[in-house]
Amino acid sequence: MSAPSSFPNPDSNDLDRLHAAVKREKADLEPGREPAPMWVLFLFMIVAIVAGGQLGPMTGGFKFDVSNPFAVSTIAGDPRPKGPGSEVAADPFQVAMKKGASGYAVCGGCHQGSGLGLAGQYPPLAGSEWVLGGTERLIRVVQHGLVGQVTVKGQNYNFPGGMQGFGAAMSAGDFANVLTYIRNSWGNEASMITKEMVEKFRADEKRTTQWTQPELEPFKDRNLPGDVPAGPGATTAAAK
Repeated sequence: MSAPSSFPNPDSNDLDRLHAAVKREKADLEPGREPAPMWVLFLFMIVAIVAGGQLGPMTGGFKFDVSNPFAVSTIAGDPRPKGPGSEVAADPFQVAMKKGASGYAVCGGCHQGSGLGLAGQYPPLAGSEWVLGGTERLIRVVQHGLVGQVTVKGQNYNFPGGMQGFGAAMSAGDFANVLTYIRNSWGNEASMITKEMVEKFRADEKRTTQWTQPELEPFKDRNLPGDVPAGPGATTAAAK
């Protein structure tokens, strides 16, 4: 009987482990998918740099006002929003109407989104002489509130609990936008009320209680002083 060898024969499990280790070190690649040599990548970079240098002079060079796809000179109108100090200011009437539509939510619960109000309780704003008449009466109503019976378009209304004033809840700008919105919605057409008008009124008027219709009678045809910006559908008559 021969002596056993000092080196045991590897079994199949040892071969599998060895093969797996080799594959981890260097993955098998399919023919034709080997990475490109470094000299090829370097040559491509050189060609790209040279081509770019030649392309500039051939096309007149890069200029932002020419190459910019949003430049005003290349398209009809610039779709980008204007920043502060822009020469083209947004139309003040359209801005007031857009912002006033959002602010009207505090009024719509009673006067409705249609501006028609509720019969016997909340008077309409559409076609209302209170809305289309003097701006001073309107601003006093919305600033301080209204109580008791009122007559609008020949119909009597009695606010349940009275209308509360919204002056303390709105900035002068928001207040002016809402009044401009109701004076130019649902078929209404009237002049704007501006933030400056509201600020001056608040500085001069110290009343804190609700108004009644008889108390407001002297103001029904009076307008707040101040410049009235022009706008689509808005009357630009000077304030009285």
